[in-house]
Amino acid sequence: MTTLQIHVGGSFADAERRVLDAIARHEAGEDVVENHLTFENWQAFARVMTANRLELLRHVHRTPPRSVLALARAVGRDYKRVHEDVEALLAAGLIERDDTGLHADYDSIQIAM
Repeated sequence: MTTLQIHVGGSFADAERRVLDAIARHEAGEDVVENHLTFENWQAFARVMTANRLELLRHVHRTPPRSVLALARAVGRDYKRVHEDVEALLAAGLIERDDTGLHADYDSIQIAM
């Protein structure tokens, strides 16, 4: 099971601790695969994770669309607005795009503040 861990706030020392802990576990023989995304503060997170974008994120996770147009049609929203939201989610690292379409390749999201 792949989990995306979103951190809201925190310091460089917190991120450093996560990295050093993962390195230590790897050196001890553990297979370490972690996905972390950090936002500077709640305002930065809230600018990215709007209700409409959360809806898109859920849809992309359940049914990865081949294109932004397909996603807009599936959720019944205007293409331009969906495109803007997809670009914001891509820039934040919450979804990915490749030759097959849009993806949210994790099973769950954990948010820590």
